[in-house]
Amino acid sequence: MDLTALLLSRIQFGSTIAFHIIFPSFSIGLAAWLTVLEALHLWTRRPTYRLIFEFWLKIFGIAFGLGVVSGIVMAFQFGTNWSVLARMSGPIQGPLLSYETFTAFTLEASFFGILLFGRSRVPPWFYLFSTAMVALGTSLSAFWIMANNTWMQVPIGYAMENGQFVPNDWTQITLNPVLWVRFPHMVLAAYLTGAFCAAATGAWYLLRGIFSAEARVMLRMGLYFAAVLLPAQLVFGHFNGDYIHHYQPAKFAAIEGRWHDEQPASEVLVGIPDETAETNHYAISIPVLGSLIASMSLDSKEVGLTDFPPEDRPPVAIPFFSFRIMVGCWAIMLLIAWFGSYLIHKGRIEHYRLLLWATFLSFPLPFIAILSGWVTAEVGRQPWVVYGVLRTADAMTPFLSTQTVLVSLAVYCIVYTFIFTFGTYYIYRLLRAGPVGSMGLPPIGAVPNRPMSVINEQRATPISGHLSAGE
Repeated sequence: MDLTALLLSRIQFGSTIAFHIIFPSFSIGLAAWLTVLEALHLWTRRPTYRLIFEFWLKIFGIAFGLGVVSGIVMAFQFGTNWSVLARMSGPIQGPLLSYETFTAFTLEASFFGILLFGRSRVPPWFYLFSTAMVALGTSLSAFWIMANNTWMQVPIGYAMENGQFVPNDWTQITLNPVLWVRFPHMVLAAYLTGAFCAAATGAWYLLRGIFSAEARVMLRMGLYFAAVLLPAQLVFGHFNGDYIHHYQPAKFAAIEGRWHDEQPASEVLVGIPDETAETNHYAISIPVLGSLIASMSLDSKEVGLTDFPPEDRPPVAIPFFSFRIMVGCWAIMLLIAWFGSYLIHKGRIEHYRLLLWATFLSFPLPFIAILSGWVTAEVGRQPWVVYGVLRTADAMTPFLSTQTVLVSLAVYCIVYTFIFTFGTYYIYRLLRAGPVGSMGLPPIGAVPNRPMSVINEQRATPISGHLSAGE
């Protein structure tokens, strides 16, 4: 494959957005959870909720800052690498990004300082309100970004004037039914990210025998939230499939690995797509299931990739595998969340160290699912940047040299690697230090004057419907 300016520009934008999306997806879910923790603290007056809040607030601040820094450069790329796209879609994408600034950034900038420094300076109810406003701001930011991307996926509410996409119906753009399917799908993914990170941290502490009170709360809340959210995510995932099936049939066929028309259509579970031979090697399929998933019918006719000209087909292997990675992550998370919630309900989870290990090691799964979902959406959209009306090759900056993009890509990779390494290491240090002023138990030997019988007895206390009175 030749390293052209087009390919390198796509790699550059894809790598920067892949890095960036890690932090907003984490901070959106974490902001919502902080709001729940603060509300529980005000309601119950249990100090454990306050300790967990203060602990995760530090991590939220780091993730929020990294998300802002990593997101800034993405705007520059519209001018440097994709100036034709910026010129043609500016009348629509410009206002949408401005709305993010006027709503999301305004809320975050107004209340984030109170969150960090204002607890002793404002009434408790206003501090809770500030926490909720920061959470609302992060969600509004996701909404406007999804509105922007959804318009590129399903362009409506515009007219072409002087070579530009000019909006003629903002209601269609902002109330697009596709947006109101994709936005909840993204927000639920962010909430699941926060839930599994909290649960994984709680499991880690329990495995190490430290911060027991806080660990139990984090594990219980994280797995309970995930157990409820994962089925809802499946529903919205199916709705996303419906929009792709209706508006982007070539992408749908690529995701399914379907090369030829089938009636009824089978569902390819696994296989190796071969674009040259237009077939799948070593495929394992289930008859009829493809029609049932695509059209809720047992005998519907489903189109294959050969119905589309080769130049209008997306790369098949990438969306085919990335979609299955996303679904696989969801299935593993569901198994952990449901089985873990059952054991918590029975008060037996601390006796299943294998599940604690599985929960601890599951923390990358929501991030992998989000990244693979975005890869499916964006690579599957190719060769279009605005689906059906503007090709990616026609959207990049004219006369952009390969050398220029290669240098900028290298610089981005170096800078982002430094930022990611510093940020994740600092977050790791905060996680390892744990909640300051914890009511949980320290490691064995850390408190030599406490009898070992007392320590062992408290360590053996299982999770139940009621946690320790110290909460």
